[in-house]
Amino acid sequence: MPDVIVDKAIYHDGVRETIGGDISDAFGRARARGDSFLWIGLHEPTREEFDLITSEVKLHPLAVEDAIHAHQRPKLERYDDTLFVVLKPLLYVEETSDVEVGEINLFIGADFVISVRHGQAAPLAGVRRRLENDPALLDAGPAGVFYAICDDVVDTYWRISHEIEADLIALERRVFGGALSDVTADIYALKREVLEFRTAQDPLVPVLDEIVKGRVELCAGMREQFRDVLDHLLRVDTRIDEHNELLTSALNAHLALVTSEQNKVAMRQNADMRKISSWAALIAVPTMIAGIYGMNFDHMPELHWPFGYPLILGLMAVAAFVVFRLLRRSGWL
Repeated sequence: MPDVIVDKAIYHDGVRETIGGDISDAFGRARARGDSFLWIGLHEPTREEFDLITSEVKLHPLAVEDAIHAHQRPKLERYDDTLFVVLKPLLYVEETSDVEVGEINLFIGADFVISVRHGQAAPLAGVRRRLENDPALLDAGPAGVFYAICDDVVDTYWRISHEIEADLIALERRVFGGALSDVTADIYALKREVLEFRTAQDPLVPVLDEIVKGRVELCAGMREQFRDVLDHLLRVDTRIDEHNELLTSALNAHLALVTSEQNKVAMRQNADMRKISSWAALIAVPTMIAGIYGMNFDHMPELHWPFGYPLILGLMAVAAFVVFRLLRRSGWL
């Protein structure tokens, strides 16, 4: 079998037995003992690489197709005596604050677990170590493996929800920080990450609820453990809903602040335009009178009267003063 097999082992009485031979021998040994189970972990196998598995254990073709091509929503389906479960683990990328979505497909039978993982999220090596250090949980068999994987995925949801909360707080500080930087794109980007989170997490609720209600016979002995996982998942669900609402509020607040700032700028521009127009009106009155005298008429009566020019200059001053008072009273100056 190619390197697509990440790990493989037989578990008997809470103890790991590493498989040294081929897969066929491993299945034979696990079935011969009766109280053992086999766990094979695969990472992004092709159909040809998966053929050896399907030749040893009968898996439904539709489930195999889903496991190979991935891109499924979280779900639990029954095919005869085998459960097919899809989980969506998440990976938080610290450098970009992105949430990457992976996929874990589980084939669970009475004496085997086949895990098919896609993407880099939620490697199962840590889950194996946890199980191998907890013989009591291993004694639960494939149901114990299923529980441990679900518990790890939901715990990762909880940790990532805190990371998203930290990003949200940072965005709120930018929105209300006074600098009024454009955070619209960042808010939408974080809302998209929250949407991806909810797409991975929401469909898992009915899956766990079905197990807790005792409708999955294989997991009947671990209903209490799955109830605890469901409780954690519902808390995550509430928290993510709150994050989504806060992001919407932050976006609305940001748009309101931008609109308010634009209104202030428009009001300042209007005030400036009124002042410019007012000074232009003040200058226009004496300019008009002076323009008439600039035509150099020879027979204007005041040219032969000593008080003609003082009278005209006084008229200019009075007219300008009247216009100034009118503009000042109207608030334009």
